Amino acid sequence: MTFRPRRITLPAFRPPVFTGRPHDARTATAVGRWLGAAFAVCFATGLVSHYLQHPPDWLSNSLPPRPVWGYRLTQGLHVATGLAAIVLLLVKLWAVYPRLFVWPPVRSWRHALERLSVAVLVASALFQVLTGLLNIAEWYPWPFSFVPVHFAVAWVVAGSVLLHVAVKAPQIGAHWRRTSEGTLALPAEDVRDRRSLLLGTGAAVGAVTLTTVGQTFTPLKSLDLLAPRHPDHGPQGLPVNRTAAAAGVTASGLRAWRLEVTGPRPYTLTLDALRELPRTTARLPIACVEGWSADARWEGVRVRDLVARAGGRPGHDGVRVTSLERAGAYRVMEMGADYADDPLSLLALTLNGQVLSLDHGFPARIIAPNRPGVLQTKWVHRLEVL
Repeated sequence: MTFRPRRITLPAFRPPVFTGRPHDARTATAVGRWLGAAFAVCFATGLVSHYLQHPPDWLSNSLPPRPVWGYRLTQGLHVATGLAAIVLLLVKLWAVYPRLFVWPPVRSWRHALERLSVAVLVASALFQVLTGLLNIAEWYPWPFSFVPVHFAVAWVVAGSVLLHVAVKAPQIGAHWRRTSEGTLALPAEDVRDRRSLLLGTGAAVGAVTLTTVGQTFTPLKSLDLLAPRHPDHGPQGLPVNRTAAAAGVTASGLRAWRLEVTGPRPYTLTLDALRELPRTTARLPIACVEGWSADARWEGVRVRDLVARAGGRPGHDGVRVTSLERAGAYRVMEMGADYADDPLSLLALTLNGQVLSLDHGFPARIIAPNRPGVLQTKWVHRLEVL
């Protein structure tokens, strides 16, 4: 008796059938326009944020400290459009995902390259919106540094979008308007379903925006239900990202605090001596990369007065600021000459009429116009004229 192995026959692959009407080029094009606009705003405002935080040497002394509310506006737009992009990206993927199951999966080298470019676009876009969302929640479950990776992948997304638009230009043009040739060729009975989907998408984007933008646009702060920060919640009526405990700064460690100012004529000041210097009051916003911002009344000594006393040249010399915090990417910060010379750039001593709390940087912190919150250094103990 001979043994004959049984031949196993695999069932033929049959791509799934999608009967939902809005899975068409017109829907993908309409949502894609909104998504492209959101990505464009995110990319442009992200560049502003990155170069304000990490300016190249040739730009460091030329960054503008005005308008006072500039960073508040650009970063608020960055986070608001980023959150809207999450909704738009999910709807866009829903509209086009049946094409993942087109058979055969690759029909030519050109088709293979097109699908590869789409894969890069989808992967990088999902990475950006997901990591951006976790950043505003201040949760970092990954081993890499968020800022440089997020910045690098932003360029990948931008390039992938441009390549995708170039490849799909004929299809986009054919479905750009309701009266375009390709759109008119679609089944007329699909119009109502498509319109309902687009209206629902717009409503979802509006709901997300209204319930989060209040963390920056304070007239809507009463609707700030989904944002991780509220502009009025925190010590002295202002949110805190990094507490004194997290920075390793204690009240007992500040008993012998002195401000060191180095330059051609270095000097040291006690807190009492610093308080005796001429002070300036300014109402300035503090705006953080996570998207929240709020106005506050600050009082302190002008940075340019401290620089001039140390022999620095107003309008020509920048300042390196060192914090007492034990570690952190922004423990040492540099201000360009334009920022250091601006009359609203202060070494602040009070907030809203009260001495700074420990969490807000007691005994002294930097506050300057049009500047990211991470650069408004707290617990300052050293200024170096550059």
